[in-house]
Amino acid sequence: MKRSLLFLATVLLAPYTKAQLFSDNFDLYNAGDYLGVNSGIWTTWSGATGGALDVTVTNNNAQSAPNSIYFASTASGGGPQDVVLPFMTTSVWADGIFTFSADFYVNNNKGAYFNFQGAQNIGSIWALNVDMTQGTLSIDDGLTSNLCVATYPQAAWFNLTIEANLTLHVWKAYIDNQLVGTWLNGINTLASLDIYPLLNHQFYVDNVFLDHQPYVLPNTNAAVAAIDINGNIAGLSVAPSVFILNSGQNPITSFDLTLNYNGQDYVQNISGVNIASTTTYEVTMPNMTLVAGSNIMTATLTNVNGGVDEDPLDDALTQSVDPVVPAAGKIVVGEEATGTWCQWCPRGAVFMDKFANDYPGFWAGIAVHNGDPMVVSDYDAGIGTLISGYPSALVDRMGDVDPSQMSSDFFTRLQTAPKGVLTNGATWDPVTRILNVSVSTEMMQATTGSFKVACVLTEDDVTGSGSGYNQSNAYAGGNNGVMGGFESLPNPVPAAQMVYDHVARAIAPSFSGQTGIIPASTSVGENFTANFSFTLPSNWDETQMHIVGMLIDPQGKIDNAGYTTINQAIQNGYVGGLEEITSVSLEEALIIAPNPATDFTEIAIHVPVQAPVSVRILDAKGSILQARQYGSIQGDFTIDLNTSKYAPGLYIVEMQINAQRIQKKLIIR
Repeated sequence: MKRSLLFLATVLLAPYTKAQLFSDNFDLYNAGDYLGVNSGIWTTWSGATGGALDVTVTNNNAQSAPNSIYFASTASGGGPQDVVLPFMTTSVWADGIFTFSADFYVNNNKGAYFNFQGAQNIGSIWALNVDMTQGTLSIDDGLTSNLCVATYPQAAWFNLTIEANLTLHVWKAYIDNQLVGTWLNGINTLASLDIYPLLNHQFYVDNVFLDHQPYVLPNTNAAVAAIDINGNIAGLSVAPSVFILNSGQNPITSFDLTLNYNGQDYVQNISGVNIASTTTYEVTMPNMTLVAGSNIMTATLTNVNGGVDEDPLDDALTQSVDPVVPAAGKIVVGEEATGTWCQWCPRGAVFMDKFANDYPGFWAGIAVHNGDPMVVSDYDAGIGTLISGYPSALVDRMGDVDPSQMSSDFFTRLQTAPKGVLTNGATWDPVTRILNVSVSTEMMQATTGSFKVACVLTEDDVTGSGSGYNQSNAYAGGNNGVMGGFESLPNPVPAAQMVYDHVARAIAPSFSGQTGIIPASTSVGENFTANFSFTLPSNWDETQMHIVGMLIDPQGKIDNAGYTTINQAIQNGYVGGLEEITSVSLEEALIIAPNPATDFTEIAIHVPVQAPVSVRILDAKGSILQARQYGSIQGDFTIDLNTSKYAPGLYIVEMQINAQRIQKKLIIR
């Protein structure tokens, strides 16, 4: 079973050597046999075999013919198949080197999931979660997400191996014998394997293998335990962290570290440290930019304690770095359903902050509150129809997931080319506190159907007084694991100690969006603008707010977003809706008097809505004599024009407001 609380953390280890502690290729069973009934070893989450939770052997597809086991689910909560392989009968593995290997076949555009349980009491500790969705594999330990992110072949057999040095807490993942990730795992006890299909999962498993070997510490040995790239999107500037593990008995006091990536060495010389046995030391490397394509990153230790290291085989760690290439102009929206009354909702706050910090420019986070002083009723009601409980999250409204499990949907959506690219514009009056917002959509693909536009305002650094701002906290005391510092806070966390980010403050016109802005049929390059107006209460801090413009597709999914601060939107310029500028107002927008003129005339311009404006003076042949851009303005303005320098004759005064041009004749005598 997959629990709603996701654990996160990752570590990679050395290549495995297969032994014969346990293996099962399912070829000794008959097709149609229940695995739990016929194996005598496999069981289910509840312990009941031979029923809906059990899995049957199939000969439809196998890596080693004739048999394998097949999992699929169309249930919103996953299952009911929930198969368990106990590692030991009365205890757990808590030290030594553990190896798990299995062959997987995940159907095209489907998924697979399994976890390791960390205690004999099944359902109490998740040691590892492995998610496979549409070609992307992600691993977490329930404490840290995306400890390992890699790609796997869809609709083809591949081998996945997890090797865990439980003594040192270093874990590794291999796909087809290629190292794809190394991490320091937060949970280092192992009791069982649980295979559980989630909604839209279809996958086969074959050749399951387990091994466990003891591990003995040498006297002096430092090892490169893990590399955290601190990002996996092409074009991002990152400062990787390299974790150095004292895998010996004597303290480590100095070493040199070189990180090679994309043909360049980055070096850190470390001295004056005292790393105790089996503990780690984090080294932050200089900034580097991730480049598209598969490249090797290698971290190498030298000069350990002046040159003495008894096991040079672990002094280097190499892994492939193949960052995700985002679709042009794509911003992914994450909507978190939360509430101060919800004891598990601190998890949502931690992961929303993580995504905002890790993926700037690609992520727009919105915390939609329920049952507390920060609730927006329309937004709360809308998201409530799409979730099953609290905390929950929607990534581009693709489906309800736990906030700790947004990675798979995020990377899938980040690589999905949007139908339109959005630009937010705005005007802000600090006296009236009226914020006018324009959300302009340039179509990148031709579309048909009812696309809609919505606008959300969020605010960071929100605080409040009173019990409604106290945050219920199931992580207090640390018994439910580490969760971004909430394990060190009380339950509830007093309002005076809470700061809320990404808080949804308003949504317009509704959760489902505004129709009529985007026509039922569009062409590439067309541009459409929706306009919204908000009056901000005095206790909202406009300097901490973001505007999220959203393009919503006919199925109710979020196609793309625009994400800006208010100041950034003001700099972009407000685009007034063309429907607000009538033919009458266009005629009145430009008045010239006196006309005819001799030495002087006055040009009066009337701008009925905030819009970019330019004015040009042309001669009778259309040559430009004068031109000026006035930026985004609104109201009545006059331009004094000295006509004495022009020869008598016919001239044209042209005003452009938005995409419309107004021309009037000017006669100079």
